[in-house]
Amino acid sequence: MAEPSSGPVEQAYLFGPFRLLPAQQLLLEGSAPVRVGSRALEILNALVERPGELVPKKELMARAWPRTVVEESNLKVTVAALRRALGDGRGGQRYVVNIPGRGYRFVAPVLRMDAGESGAHGLAPGECNLPYGAARVFGRGEVVSALAAMLPQRRFVSIVGPGGIGKTTVAVAVAEALSATCEHGAHFVDLAPLLDARFVPVAIAKALGVAIHSRDALPILLGALRDRRMLIVLDSCEHVLHATAAWIEQILAAAPGVLVLTTTREPLRARAETVHRLAALGAPPPSDGLTASDALAFPAVELFVERASACLESFSMSDAEAPLVADICRKLEGIPLAIELTATRADAFTLRELSALLDNRFRLLALDRRGASSRHRSLAAALDWSHELLQEGERTVLRRLSVFAGTFTLASAEAVAGGDADMALALEGLVAKSLVSADVSGAAVRYRLLDTMRAYAAQKLSESGELTDLRRRHAQHLLDVLAGAELESDRRRSADWADDHGRHIDDVRSALAWAFSVEGRVELGIQLTIAAIPLWTQLSLLDECRLNVERALASERQGPPLEATGRMKLCAALGPALLYTQGPQPKAEVLLKEALAIADGAGDVRYQLRMLWALPVYLVFAGNYRAALGYLRRLRTVARRHGDSVDQLSAERLIATVLHYFGRHPSARQRLEQALPRYAGPARQSHILRFQFDQRGAARGTLANVLWLQGHAEQAEGMAALALEDARESHHPLSLCSALGNTALPIAFCMGDLAAAGRHLRQLREHLERNALEVWRSRADFLEGMLMAERGDAEGADRMADAQGRLEATGFLLRRSFYLCALARGWMLAGRRPQAHAVVDEALAWCGHTGERWYLPEALRLKGELLRATGGSAALGEAEQCHRQAMDMARRQGALAWTLRSATSLAELCVELGRQEEAAQLLDPVILQFSEGFATADMVRASQLASRLRVSRAA
Repeated sequence: MAEPSSGPVEQAYLFGPFRLLPAQQLLLEGSAPVRVGSRALEILNALVERPGELVPKKELMARAWPRTVVEESNLKVTVAALRRALGDGRGGQRYVVNIPGRGYRFVAPVLRMDAGESGAHGLAPGECNLPYGAARVFGRGEVVSALAAMLPQRRFVSIVGPGGIGKTTVAVAVAEALSATCEHGAHFVDLAPLLDARFVPVAIAKALGVAIHSRDALPILLGALRDRRMLIVLDSCEHVLHATAAWIEQILAAAPGVLVLTTTREPLRARAETVHRLAALGAPPPSDGLTASDALAFPAVELFVERASACLESFSMSDAEAPLVADICRKLEGIPLAIELTATRADAFTLRELSALLDNRFRLLALDRRGASSRHRSLAAALDWSHELLQEGERTVLRRLSVFAGTFTLASAEAVAGGDADMALALEGLVAKSLVSADVSGAAVRYRLLDTMRAYAAQKLSESGELTDLRRRHAQHLLDVLAGAELESDRRRSADWADDHGRHIDDVRSALAWAFSVEGRVELGIQLTIAAIPLWTQLSLLDECRLNVERALASERQGPPLEATGRMKLCAALGPALLYTQGPQPKAEVLLKEALAIADGAGDVRYQLRMLWALPVYLVFAGNYRAALGYLRRLRTVARRHGDSVDQLSAERLIATVLHYFGRHPSARQRLEQALPRYAGPARQSHILRFQFDQRGAARGTLANVLWLQGHAEQAEGMAALALEDARESHHPLSLCSALGNTALPIAFCMGDLAAAGRHLRQLREHLERNALEVWRSRADFLEGMLMAERGDAEGADRMADAQGRLEATGFLLRRSFYLCALARGWMLAGRRPQAHAVVDEALAWCGHTGERWYLPEALRLKGELLRATGGSAALGEAEQCHRQAMDMARRQGALAWTLRSATSLAELCVELGRQEEAAQLLDPVILQFSEGFATADMVRASQLASRLRVSRAA
């Protein structure tokens, strides 16, 4: 006879201090019932049955309100009541997390067992006492897995990092991962409360449930551990380092089955210790196109969103807000504690307000959270904990190092913050304690303070009374460094120079802000401004250069007048900065002429050469080629007498460019081809400092344009690629803009390769996002409109017209005939012939007035195309005359590409007039002159027409 069934076993769910008995509709905290409504209890049942999983809102509503239709607000109210009953958020413990717009997730660890067993007994003393860890450990999965695999092999691992980086969270996660494999469990020992290192063994014994009845606890502890297989986590060892290291060594020797995992802000330096330095959470790089989905792939953003959602149930991150959240996480440097502290303020501030508030690091230091341990309540508390453990010399150095805004070397630290401190020893200690980071990847070690630590140390510096003296020493040191940097520029590659000295830019900004403040030294600020000009020039921070130089010149009125040399250097910098940021306006010319006059008076050949270069560049930008050529002839003479080979080559290069615009292409090409082999490459910084562009790349760019005009399309394309390569190697933003906008893009349009034009335009746009070059933004807008028009978008012409208006308002008239002809074609493609006629007539007048004749054949051809479209015998006669003039001008210039276009347009007109034989005789001789470029749009159009004419003649 079968035994009777005992029935289904009642289940219980254990989490935190709670025990949930669904069958009895009972929630216990310890042994005391918790008052909670039936619907809240049903929602809790649904969540704990699937811990860690998202439970949709509709499912929860159906579970709590079966056969009843209710508003979603009912669910929110009930979940809020459940959270209050659980004490959700107290002591940092989380249970129910909202996923905005989707549902809820139970995030605490849940143990499922028989109800009888759950109430029969607790865990045996010493078996496992891990604190409740976060249900999700953001961005640490690989680290946790790696440490869990490493620890059984190494036996002793220290997780090292600054306060707030998440060491304890990772340690608990590792312990949870290993606890099942440790026969005697995993045990957590918080050493932070200990004031005396002698009590470390007592604290360990207490956590393990080992009774100590002797003054010497260590022998009893070692005896209890001898045959155990367990993991011991020692949290916060930094204030009891030496004693703890000694205890650990003895434990490992006496108990071969014991593993030890420590968290500390400084390695214990014990035998057999393996150190893992915990990095910050990853955050997205700056990007205007960042979406919410993209941002959530980074753990810093994921943590922020989760904590903000827990704080504010309605919080969600849209695509438009993703860049703001990413910016917040970058400002917080991926420090988990800082991210959590800031995210919990999402109920009081908008994201934009939070980002702005974080510009003041002192506000961040003051933020705190309730329920956490004292050293984890705020960043200030975490940093206070570390600061109190420092030796006096380390405290002195730490506060003094706060004057550095960026990275610094040991030599810089000694120059600014040294004197009465052993800098090398202090830095070694600060790096070991995770208060200063060290980058050892380069030739010299570079040190850096995290922004939060810098703000904290700056407070200490301000309180010390040393601030003014340290600021002065910092500014003077930068002045010395930048003076040396300019001297070495002639000997080094541009990219190497920029890598070494570009790091100083944040410190320069900080030092200048102080120097021109009420407490600062204006004279020192002016000297530093002059010394920083090469840095701004190399990095293409021309607007920043302009603003600082204008401030320095204005400050002259408040103090003693500048010496002539200083004024010359400031004028020489401000002129080009204005030119490239605001266009060739008259003020720039005045400044350049003043600088030249001072250089002439002082016999300063170096600045004579620079100004004799800068003035013709200004005039070329303004479309005054004839005046530019006069300065260039003088530049060539001075360069031959007093300059070096680069001065001479650059004079020839710019003369060739002007000759090209005059339509004298053979002469321009000859000069360029003679000069190019003599350029040393890759680019040197001195080229850019003196001439604003990488000169070899600029020469190749001009030569590429000339080659295309002469009918060598494939050579032109190859030369354009080399110009781009030079620009990229130079690491100089302005050079890259020129290579893309003046060479690669126009040649792609000439070739009819719209796909390549689109790629180059995207590169130019991405480049301009990172560099404030407003004139180039207008040029990029024009080129984008040009691409739109060629692709059949009628709005392209409007965009070109708007951009052209903005360019001309700045006085920018370089290559104006190209822009006007492109705009005329855009109007023509859009079917707006009156506007096209007006613009092409303006282009023809411009060519005649300025001598800018390189685009004159194309302007004449476009005029003929418009007349042909008008119809009527008179208009067709004028059109034919324009085409013949264009062909004649192109032949005289040696511009075979223009000749082909003009011959094709004239042949099409002849066909329209019934003169097929004449059309064939026009095209074939021109096509036969080409030896390459047969796939270009112009050649395809001409060849197809010639083929049809040959077929027609044969018939």
